[in-house]
Amino acid sequence: MTPATTALLAIALPLAGALGVVLAGRSPKLREAASLAASVALAAAAWSLLPEVAAGGRPAVTLLTLAPGLSLRLVVEPLGATFAALASLLWVVSTVYSIGYLRGNAERNQTRFYAFFAIAIAATIGVAFSGNLLTLFLFYEALTLSTYPLVAHQGDERARRGARTYLLILLATSIGLLLPAIVWTWLAAGSLDFTPGGLLGGRIEGTPAAALLLLFVLGTGKAAVMPVHRWLPAAMVAPTPVSALLHAVAVVKAGVFTITKVVVYVFGTDLLARVPAERLLVWLAGFTILAASLVALRQTDLKRMLAYSTVSQLSYVVLAALVLTPLSEIGAAVHIVAHAFGKITLFFAAGAIYVASRKTEVTQLAGIARRMPWTMTAFAIGALSMIGVPPTAGFVSKWYIIAGAFQLDDYFVLAVLTLSTGLNAAYFLPIVYRAFFRPEDAAPAREHGEAPWPMVLALAFTAALVLAFFLFNGPVVELEAGMLGGPP
Repeated sequence: MTPATTALLAIALPLAGALGVVLAGRSPKLREAASLAASVALAAAAWSLLPEVAAGGRPAVTLLTLAPGLSLRLVVEPLGATFAALASLLWVVSTVYSIGYLRGNAERNQTRFYAFFAIAIAATIGVAFSGNLLTLFLFYEALTLSTYPLVAHQGDERARRGARTYLLILLATSIGLLLPAIVWTWLAAGSLDFTPGGLLGGRIEGTPAAALLLLFVLGTGKAAVMPVHRWLPAAMVAPTPVSALLHAVAVVKAGVFTITKVVVYVFGTDLLARVPAERLLVWLAGFTILAASLVALRQTDLKRMLAYSTVSQLSYVVLAALVLTPLSEIGAAVHIVAHAFGKITLFFAAGAIYVASRKTEVTQLAGIARRMPWTMTAFAIGALSMIGVPPTAGFVSKWYIIAGAFQLDDYFVLAVLTLSTGLNAAYFLPIVYRAFFRPEDAAPAREHGEAPWPMVLALAFTAALVLAFFLFNGPVVELEAGMLGGPP
């Protein structure tokens, strides 16, 4: 099988998994087996492409040519290969976690849940392997539509209201801003292909380039740059496995992945360095990081706090991409991985707490580590990674972003990173302290221990990934250096 065929197979496997889930119908074991088998097969396919890409190969296949310079095309390059490998691995873990969560919480409509989860992963792989802006846009929209039923999964008025907000903001930004940006790019360049060094070099300059970049950044609503971030906390009505999908596996990662691809392959760092107004977006990303951290600091609901933490952490990627130095571009890609490992661990822990004890408020977590030591240890590891403390994955990505800022003596970026690190510590460390070192406020209404074992297994594994990435990040760094055409 050729690498190009493997790329096609990687999109087809989740769709086959979704079909298998539907055919399994009311049989929980068959339904779960179909989802798990598809996730493992996808991981094998996506990871098999990494050696080819690391060696300089760029597997490509054109699906359909609509006009000169306008086609549906897949190309596997370093950033996309990393994203696909990440999403496929975390789908396996999320499936194991979902089995424990859905059974432990006696959720309804489990067939629909697993089917749309698989379709969303197929769209995510399509985003990762998109060879041009048109292909990316179509898969990006498919991801929005396939996750809508997941956000609305509970079926009550609160879930439907949150899902409507989710859908409205993401479709309004993509159709109203991102699509015009893509059309403008095609008119300016005569092509939409992602091009090393930048597609638009020599074709657009000055104020038009700045306006086009603004359309791309705000049109990519999944990146949750303020003021187009409200969909993300609204989507917290979804079950915890869906929150993990939104925050760590697919949706938000598709957003920051898109912005990074646009910066590197559409504009190119050389062009953006000549656009003074690009600095305004650096300031906007910095503002989002600090403002969202301040909002997170005020939250008492654990999942909402994690949601605003995600808004802040996503703009680390946007900020790093817009610093425009080799090290910062690598930092943007590495933070996609580091944030995924850390944030999925935190959401897994939040879901385990809910299933085991029905607790959702930060103030309810005093002494809970005595009853749920595995869960809260994993939570503590994820929290330290969000802060950027060694030996966690978050330290690695922040290191590269800070190093990139030092290359330009960018004191604004350094100040944002310093202040946000303090704010992250201010809202995460009290939770860890409360859970491990405070006595329980009152006797629990019912005795409880850890959540079902598939959930504990999944969150322990992702916590281990957070620690392992601190030591074994070299292959990812080297692969992303290939995105820029050489070593960092």
